Amino acid sequence: MKRTDKVIITCAVTGSIHTPSMTPHLPITADQIAAEAIAAVEAGAAMVHLHARNPETGQPSQDPELFRQFLPRIKQSTDAIVNITTGGGLGMSLADRLAPARMFRPEVCSMNMGSVNFNISGAGDKISDWQFDWEKPYLEMTKDFILSNTFAQIEQAMTQLSDQGTRFEFECYDVAHLYNLAHFVDRKMVEPPFFIQGVFGILGGIGPDPENVMHMKSTADRLFGEDFIFSALAAGKHQMRLITLSALLGGSVRVGLEDSLYAGKGKLATSNAEQVAKIRRVLEELSLTVATPDEARALMQTKGGDDVAF
Repeated sequence: MKRTDKVIITCAVTGSIHTPSMTPHLPITADQIAAEAIAAVEAGAAMVHLHARNPETGQPSQDPELFRQFLPRIKQSTDAIVNITTGGGLGMSLADRLAPARMFRPEVCSMNMGSVNFNISGAGDKISDWQFDWEKPYLEMTKDFILSNTFAQIEQAMTQLSDQGTRFEFECYDVAHLYNLAHFVDRKMVEPPFFIQGVFGILGGIGPDPENVMHMKSTADRLFGEDFIFSALAAGKHQMRLITLSALLGGSVRVGLEDSLYAGKGKLATSNAEQVAKIRRVLEELSLTVATPDEARALMQTKGGDDVAF
């Protein structure tokens, strides 16, 4: 990995894992998602990773019209890199997952680098009163669910989105996904620098252990040399300690209510900005420098915030 003294903070604002019954602070409407993203940038995030939700029920949605309601506001109010999901919500078709990124041509979008058992059925174990009928079945069905990202699907997504100049947040849920990325690199389908997001702690993927963070990073070193930026996200209670390790190893970090609902043991985060501010304090206490959006652009070599369609 190319060494840099700049740490990129990504904030994943709402995601498609957590449901409204888990916390009153999960942003659902366009107004909430825009406000949360803007506040996260003001707190120190250089990049915001964005999903959309049905404003009436909070259910994940890839309807481009929902994205249209908040993307321009975020662009007008911040200079952050906007990163649109292509993972979408669990069980969506590839066409639905790609629709917002194809329409709005962002600087960056996520790219899952392999299929994986994706079991979040235990996320609602402590909930007895559900706000919406969709929530409990959505979680429980993941006992028998595979998040599909076949080689054909990845190739299709890479081809369509690379043609519009979008770069990728390569989400790697296990070591094998790094080798999948290397396969596409060998085929010249993607160009460096690669922004590799190690995902730790999803049941079905690599475990939330410090040794695994180091193993993922060292494997990427062997495969990609200095042509990548390593970042880490971790589910739930593992979030802060594992991403701090990523920063100590010379990498970057991701926080946000997509990945964890908490700001400390037993303490729900009241906003995304609270998590951003917390990791920023940690990084600065460690004498690490938080990258600005323009510094992150230079490191990731994105096309710039003016060359998008929103």
